[in-house]
Amino acid sequence: MLRKLFYFVILIGITSIFDYESEKNTVAFGDAPPSFEEKFAEVGYQSVEDAIKKFENHCKCEVKLPQGMPSIKFTHKFGRFFEDSRYNINHSLTIMFVDKEERNNVYKIDIRPLKNKLQLEGEKYTLQDGSTAIYFEHDIFNFFVFEKGNLQYILGINKNVSATATPQILIEIANSFK
Repeated sequence: MLRKLFYFVILIGITSIFDYESEKNTVAFGDAPPSFEEKFAEVGYQSVEDAIKKFENHCKCEVKLPQGMPSIKFTHKFGRFFEDSRYNINHSLTIMFVDKEERNNVYKIDIRPLKNKLQLEGEKYTLQDGSTAIYFEHDIFNFFVFEKGNLQYILGINKNVSATATPQILIEIANSFK
């Protein structure tokens, strides 16, 4: 009798575990995957306007964006302000332009205060205002770096579409500030 009770209790325990796991899996399978926009929100992206406002308030500066854009299609734009609370030197703003269908269509603008600018090496170009810009290629992106006001701007374009965003195009973008 005791033996039957023992097996019954074990059977009930195992059954309840399977029922619990089944419920968890049913909920997990029933959940819709995050949308394209939600995936960006999960890693801290928000509207460009909100991200700019946070960066400007934190850095006590005014952000101006270039008027020009690469001649590739984008369906979405997102912004993200990064506050470096650990070292207090890597505050930055990222504006990301992406295309939901053409995953290689990625263009970004990283902005940081000049007092904490990155020292980068590359091919030098002269902008209309006489300032120097630097172009360099990296594994995934080609970059164009320049300074405007009290900010450093780093334009990045996915290498897979860089034929449409040559250094000359990036110079035109950098010169398009109003």
